[in-house]
Amino acid sequence: MTELAHPPVTARSSGDGAVRTALRRAAPALLAYTVTRLLGIAVLAIWGAMADRSPHQLLSARWDSLWYSRIAEQGYGYTLRLPDGSVHSDLAFFPLLPWLERLISAVSPLSAADAGLLVSAIASLAAAWGVFAVGERVSGRRAAVALVVLWAVLPVGIVQSMAYSESLFTALAAWGVYALLERRWVTAGALAALAGLTRPVGAAVVAAVWLTAAAELARDPRWREGRWRAAWREDRRLLAGVALAPLGWLGYFAWVGERTGSLTGYLDVQGGWGNGFDGGLAFAAFIGGRLSDGTVAAGVGLLLGVGLLLWLYVLCIRRRQPVPLLAYGGVVLLLALTAKGYFGSKPRLLMPAFPLLLPLAVALARLRPARSALVLGSAGLASAVYGAFWLHGTGPP
Repeated sequence: MTELAHPPVTARSSGDGAVRTALRRAAPALLAYTVTRLLGIAVLAIWGAMADRSPHQLLSARWDSLWYSRIAEQGYGYTLRLPDGSVHSDLAFFPLLPWLERLISAVSPLSAADAGLLVSAIASLAAAWGVFAVGERVSGRRAAVALVVLWAVLPVGIVQSMAYSESLFTALAAWGVYALLERRWVTAGALAALAGLTRPVGAAVVAAVWLTAAAELARDPRWREGRWRAAWREDRRLLAGVALAPLGWLGYFAWVGERTGSLTGYLDVQGGWGNGFDGGLAFAAFIGGRLSDGTVAAGVGLLLGVGLLLWLYVLCIRRRQPVPLLAYGGVVLLLALTAKGYFGSKPRLLMPAFPLLLPLAVALARLRPARSALVLGSAGLASAVYGAFWLHGTGPP
C-alpha cells in the first residue's frame, strides 16, 4: 500500500481520553461545518418565507423523504404506477434509514419524517468528523479542516440537511475508510456492511475493503510461499473484515430477489424507476442532446464538470492517495458516471465521493488563513443560495 503523507495524529489507545482528544482536534472543522449547514437552512427559510413554502416540508416531506418515511411507518410493499406505464416500487430504497426512523419514532414523539431529519443531522456531523479523521490521517489537520468545509459547501450540500440517506451513508463510508487506514479490519467490514444497507453505492465501501485487503495480502510473502496456516493465524481479522463487508449489500439484494421471485429482482425494481447501469451511454446521450438542442451552455457545463471530476481523480492517483481512498472514491465516481436514470440527481450521487476533494483541500491549506476563509465562505454562501433555489424547483434533487 502507498505510504501515508503523515503519521497518525490520533491516539490508537481505546478509551474516553482518546475520543476526547480526537474530538478536540476535529472541533474547528465541526464548528465550521455546523455554521455552513445553519447558513444553508437560514437561506432556505428566508427563501421559503418569500415563496410561502415551508422549509420543514422541503427538507423532510418531499421526493425520496416521503418514500423513506412511508417505509418506516408501513413497511415495504408500496408501488406507484405512473400513466406512462412505469412502476415505482419502494423496494428501490435500502432499509437502514427507514429502520432508524421507525426506531426513533417508536421511542419518541417524533414522526418518521422528523426522525429522518434527526438522523440526518446527527449523521452529517458524524460524517464531517469521519471526513476530518481521514483528511488529517492523510494530509494533516489544516487540509482536513478545509476538506470538511469543502464537503459542506458542495452545491448540493443542502441534501446533508434533508431526510435523505446521503449523510448516513457518508458517515459510515468515511469511518469505514478511516478504519482501513488504521488496519481495523473487522470495524471496516462491519461499517461496510452497514453502508451496504444504506445505499446501492455501498458497493464502493465493500470494494475499498476488498482492494485494501488484497494489497495487504499481496505484500505478505507467506501466502505466496504456501505457508497458509501461519498466514491465516496472523490475518484472521483481515479475512473476517473481508467476509463481513458485503453482507449488508448482498443481503438486501437477496431479500428483494426472494420477495420478487427473481434473482435480478433489485435490478428489475430499479429498471421500473428508469435506473440502471449502461456504461455511461445514456449520460453521454443526455450531454449530446444538450449540445445539439440549443442548450449548448448546459452541455458544455456538463462536459467541464465531468472533466473536472476525472482530473481530480487523476490528481488523487498522482499524489499517491492510500488504496482505501482511491478504491472508494474511484468506485463512487464510476457508479455515478455510468448510471442511467434521472440525471439531475448525479451531483447528489457524487456527494459521498469526498476523497476527490482532497487535492483542493491541500491547495487551500497552503493559502493564508484569511484567503482560505474568504474562498470557503464565499462558496458556502453560494451553496446556500443554490440549495434554496434547487429545493424550490419542481424536480427532485
